[in-house]
Amino acid sequence: MQWFDPHSRIRSSKHRKIYAYYTLAYTLIDFLAAVMFITGSVFFFDEATVYAATWLFLIGSIFFALRPTTTLLRELALIRAGDYVDVVKR
Repeated sequence: MQWFDPHSRIRSSKHRKIYAYYTLAYTLIDFLAAVMFITGSVFFFDEATVYAATWLFLIGSIFFALRPTTTLLRELALIRAGDYVDVVKR
């Protein structure tokens, strides 16, 4: 099986579950990063919350760094799942 093969996610029911799990994780990370950046942006309007805003931007940046990490981990999990295909009985 090759890296980033578009067919690997549908190769078997195990592959579909792995892909769904990592897609959910990726979406959650994306959502949290956006929330951190939006909240941090609002916090920059008040001088008293600038320190918190800076931390929110840092945390949001870490979440954005986790996005490609999640994709890489998904590909590794799909490769570890093997190269088998579910057998469909007719």
